[in-house]
Amino acid sequence: MSAAAGDPKRVVLTCALTGVLTDAAQHPVPVTPEEMASEARRAWDAGATVMHVHFRRQEPGKGHLPSWDPEVALEIADAIRDACRGVILNMTTGVVGADIAGPLGCLRRLRPEIAACNAGSLNYLKTRSDGSWAWPPLLFDNPVAKVAAFLDAMAETATRPELECFDVGIVRSAGLYLQNGLLPQDQTPLVNLVLGVASGMPADSDLLDYLVPRLPEWIADGVHWQTTVIGRQEVWDVHRRTAELGGSLRTGLEDTFYLPDGSKAESNGELIEALAGTARAAGREPASATDARTKFGLPAGS
Repeated sequence: MSAAAGDPKRVVLTCALTGVLTDAAQHPVPVTPEEMASEARRAWDAGATVMHVHFRRQEPGKGHLPSWDPEVALEIADAIRDACRGVILNMTTGVVGADIAGPLGCLRRLRPEIAACNAGSLNYLKTRSDGSWAWPPLLFDNPVAKVAAFLDAMAETATRPELECFDVGIVRSAGLYLQNGLLPQDQTPLVNLVLGVASGMPADSDLLDYLVPRLPEWIADGVHWQTTVIGRQEVWDVHRRTAELGGSLRTGLEDTFYLPDGSKAESNGELIEALAGTARAAGREPASATDARTKFGLPAGS
């Protein structure tokens, strides 16, 4: 285990506040800086110390669409930081296609502590009940050159990469990045196992029993890992197993609308409160911001 790993009984809780396309006209997702800050504060009060942020367009009627305007991103980030002193920002960089100027601009403007780095490509698919495509088949393209460009920018901004792994092959690729020198040799990688995407790894706790023992095979000093679990009530069994196996935990309105009892959440705070309860049932306590910064090797917050 890394010297900076901290108390293993302390579990870092991340809140994924809003996601990329969920329509605020239909679901209780935040869009404006004020809404993002308010939801972050609810999650913070419930035990989350990391906020995973997507940025939305601020024009009337456009809030369901993503924004890569660095000034919009900074206004949202500053509002969250003001509402939650010491919070750790985890910025999305996910974009389809070769043009990554928008995410790079936001990364350099915000200089977040952590940024999600999609570590491999995936056919992003989903079908309706009649077998038709829920959306046109989409390639979420993340070739090595694109991953390397993001990793270089994260090194430039002193941002820790969190490797987003949507299938087992991408988990294995992450190890190859380390061996090849794309990842810093002096930092423990942050690994996010994304379960529940229809064409990726399923939201199945049994899969963790296979994956987690294999993570340390590609690094000598241990791995910080968490799960992102997308779905309905089935997500909570995976959260429980993650807590038992020592992983960090994430939920939020980006990932699910459903509480463990099947009712719909009205805020991120409700989801994080339930996640904290899941952690405690496994004998763990939510980490403070100071604990989380120690675990991830981050400087002290202001």
